[in-house]
Amino acid sequence: MSASNEDNRSSSSSLKRRTLLQGTAGILATGIAPFVHAQEKVVLRYLGTAVNQDKAIADKFKADTGIEIQYVAVTTDDVTKRAVTAPNSFDLIDTEFFSLKKIVPTGNLKGIDTKRVKNADKITPLFTQGMVAGKAVGDQGTAPKKVIFLEGEKSKVFAKAPTQWMTLIPTTYNADTLGIRPDLIKRPIESWAELLNPEFKGKAAVLNIPSIGIMDAAMVVEAKGIHKYKDKGNMSKAEIDLTIKTLIEAKKAGQFRALWKDFNESVNLMASGEVVIQSMWSPAVTAVRSKGIDCVFQPLKEGYRAWASGFGLPTTLSGKKLDGAYEFINWFLDGWAGAYLNRQGYYSAVLETAKAKMEPYEWAYWMEGKPAAQDIKSPQGVVIAKAGSVRDGGSYEQRMGGIACWNAVMDENEYMVRKWNEFVAA
Repeated sequence: MSASNEDNRSSSSSLKRRTLLQGTAGILATGIAPFVHAQEKVVLRYLGTAVNQDKAIADKFKADTGIEIQYVAVTTDDVTKRAVTAPNSFDLIDTEFFSLKKIVPTGNLKGIDTKRVKNADKITPLFTQGMVAGKAVGDQGTAPKKVIFLEGEKSKVFAKAPTQWMTLIPTTYNADTLGIRPDLIKRPIESWAELLNPEFKGKAAVLNIPSIGIMDAAMVVEAKGIHKYKDKGNMSKAEIDLTIKTLIEAKKAGQFRALWKDFNESVNLMASGEVVIQSMWSPAVTAVRSKGIDCVFQPLKEGYRAWASGFGLPTTLSGKKLDGAYEFINWFLDGWAGAYLNRQGYYSAVLETAKAKMEPYEWAYWMEGKPAAQDIKSPQGVVIAKAGSVRDGGSYEQRMGGIACWNAVMDENEYMVRKWNEFVAA
């Protein structure tokens, strides 16, 4: 590799030429293409939702490699629409695994060559095999293991077993449950059924994103013993009708204070005490706590609803941009980004490299479920957990090992959305 810019300025031209010749000879001898260099000004257009587009990650990547990330922020639905209709409009896509059933059949995603990804074999087996600590987790809905491999680089079909070609390289993932205000509820909460408990009439809330909200509702329906689903992530029309009927009855009885769509809305409902139990995301619980208010991301006996995002490459990508995209993927799995995401309460794809970039007390708190040996800070330096506290849901193995189902897009998605809108209007 050539010397850095600073070295270039301070060294003689003959040294530069000699270094360059040696470097080129070495490259030719090994047959390995050099890293993309800053002076070539590679800019990668990164399509995704704003949630996963972090300036600190882009800045650190540019500092390390010279490659610029240009974020293109759109909604979850629009990420899928762009992938299907305008694959030339981005160089990297960050999308949820459940959207792959819509994107892959178009042929717009290139199989990612795992031989070009240094830590591909270290990606957590949760994605490649559906296993955590040697045990299989629930795979209802779009479990990543069902959609993570392609039959070939240009395939439009998911592979039934691991291959050299991946659809997405996992970025962030987590397992979701209900958020509660223990100081206002004053008793243990152990089941999803509590969301529709009349005790919380007018103080419960649900997530108004149909494909996710209906999964939470299905967890409640099953917990109440009303119906057992074959696959909560792929309901029949009759099952959709039953689930929506249960929600409408609860709504008419005054159960819900709100149907929220926005992260900040969920935080405000909980922080104000207007709501004491609701569908919630882990970082939203952290946001409530950072205001000094008691809020818990409550583990429940029926398990968690999991979700996962990953990087994909458009079929049209080639040359220096393709090399740059692989460099970004390799950099992302190398530890710094993984540690950064773990500190936000997400989980990273390669645990080993992230662990190497975290302090032992941080890893113990976030990943092992141990009491914090000292105050736990966010990546921005804000204290989000005091010394002695334990992470909700415990260790990685307890939480990710407790998955009941995964976010999904149903075969009857259009019918489901229509019925969900009836619930919203009821």
